[in-house]
Amino acid sequence: MNPGALAVATLVGGSLLLAACGSTTRVTTSSSASPTTGAVTHTLVVTSAVRASLLDAAAAHHQLPPSDYVGLTAGATFYAFDPMTNDYYAAAGLRPSPHSLPAQVGTQDDGAYNLFSRTAGTSTWTVYDDGLGGVRGSACPLVIPSAVLRVWHWRAKSCYPPS
Repeated sequence: MNPGALAVATLVGGSLLLAACGSTTRVTTSSSASPTTGAVTHTLVVTSAVRASLLDAAAAHHQLPPSDYVGLTAGATFYAFDPMTNDYYAAAGLRPSPHSLPAQVGTQDDGAYNLFSRTAGTSTWTVYDDGLGGVRGSACPLVIPSAVLRVWHWRAKSCYPPS
């Protein structure tokens, strides 16, 4: 590549990177194909309906009303479908309401981050507490398929987003 073209490519790439840094919403799509079947795992957009279903499921899991939470943690919510398992997977942190001491206390420890799974064709999420997922030596409460970890850009065999 000639030096002029390299400079232009670097300038354009840097501009795109800086533009992305100023954004508060990150929508990325990624896929991972199985070498044996060709089935493709995709990240999915977290719609308001999906967000509400995750929040409702997590609140019920923690035996609190959904109103005790104000939403999911921005930048730490993930959603994907894995055709190999025929399951949807999600991961999200909960943002407690400033008016709910039980939710605030519950999100400090094991309930601070949650993993979710549900089989295609069902609407019920199974919720797993994973507040310790980032702690060395802790075990994942849910084995997330490697194809899902790849499209989420998480480390292999992990159950928590990279920091």
